[in-house]
Amino acid sequence: MAEIKRKKKRLSSFQIIIIGFASLILAGALLLMLPISSKSRTFTPFNEALFTSTSAVCVTGLVVQDTATYWSAFGQTVILLLIQVGGLGVITVAASFALLSGRKITLMQRSTMQQSFSAPKVGGIVRLTSFVLKATLLFELIGALAMMPDFIIRYGASGIWKAFFHSISAFCNAGFDVMGTESEKYSSLTSFAGNPVINVTVILLVVIGGIGFMTWDDICVNRHHFKKYRMQSKVILVTTAILIFVPAILFFFIDFAGFPIKERIFKSIFQSVTPRTAGFNTADLTQMTGIGKAITVVLMLIGGSPGSTAGGMKTTTIAVLFANVISSFRRKEDAQFFGRRIDHEDVKTAATILMMYLSLFFTGALIISSAEGLPIGICLFEAASAVGTVGLTMGITPGLGILSQIVLMILMFFGRVGGLTLIYAALSEPSKNLSKYPQEKITVG
Repeated sequence: MAEIKRKKKRLSSFQIIIIGFASLILAGALLLMLPISSKSRTFTPFNEALFTSTSAVCVTGLVVQDTATYWSAFGQTVILLLIQVGGLGVITVAASFALLSGRKITLMQRSTMQQSFSAPKVGGIVRLTSFVLKATLLFELIGALAMMPDFIIRYGASGIWKAFFHSISAFCNAGFDVMGTESEKYSSLTSFAGNPVINVTVILLVVIGGIGFMTWDDICVNRHHFKKYRMQSKVILVTTAILIFVPAILFFFIDFAGFPIKERIFKSIFQSVTPRTAGFNTADLTQMTGIGKAITVVLMLIGGSPGSTAGGMKTTTIAVLFANVISSFRRKEDAQFFGRRIDHEDVKTAATILMMYLSLFFTGALIISSAEGLPIGICLFEAASAVGTVGLTMGITPGLGILSQIVLMILMFFGRVGGLTLIYAALSEPSKNLSKYPQEKITVG
């Protein structure tokens, strides 16, 4: 009789990432439910704690309770830790503990770390992890020290906590703030609209955190030799620059024309940076023009760059699709960047990601609009903020019902871990069917 051996099925890297994020969200929710987490020392309803934990881990910033006035020092610390772990990635933080303890990193763990960083190869992934952790702590410390004098002058000793909280929140593109008061909740950074130190520091932290860990590595290794950068790093830096300056010019002339010139410039640049998953605001979003809100929605859906603390479709996705459009107009067979050809699979993946995000965006907005009886425009803004893990809001989130909160949580989770990650996690075994259907032409457009 032949002996039957059953191989133990291992979790794929994608499944580990999904389980890691989900476990962290649940653990955070249980901690936030405790009486010690709220200033009133009462139990927080599970749905509110879960929403806050999901928003923190997915570095979004949408909240149902004002962070500064509702949560205690313990609760705010839990939220900040969730932001830090969620921003760096659960796998990155777990790997850092393994490195500090001197344990050997297995090949499977290296592969999971590669997926978490969106790194091109497994080789050098441990060195990259160490570099990312050191750079993160350095940037967050510098950001906190830069903002600390202004905050201490305004808030006294509590300004130290505010400086560290907002530095970590900005670098992780989270958008959580502790500026609210009982008379003015959910105020974000509106009182610092004309402050150059706070504006410049937050903008730099958001941009640095959003360009991706591999881009950092390129900048540190090759310095100012742009030609030596990886093609992906070049695409990310150029696309990021375009997505900052073009919207800033539009905001300058369309939405903030009535402000003093210094505040007008800062508001314009800040508003072009923060929608790409940062979530802070120095302007009253409800007072923006329809054009300004539409531009903001587009920026929220695009998001940051691969392997960064940011969410969204990613800058490279939009860049690849745009390059493919250009190649079609020029009757070229392949999309190109900087003298390099883009693989057709990458174009297909970019198109798939675009369709997934648009589908989630519209479906989520329609459900919320139907459930709450709210105008579709406001719901589209909120859905884009959730799926792009941004955190900007038109002010409706705190009053949403449980169904709408669940919809936003699902959108935030999809937006942070990535839609394709969820698909790959569900379908861990690739199709091995090599047969193909007959090919036939179809007219498009």
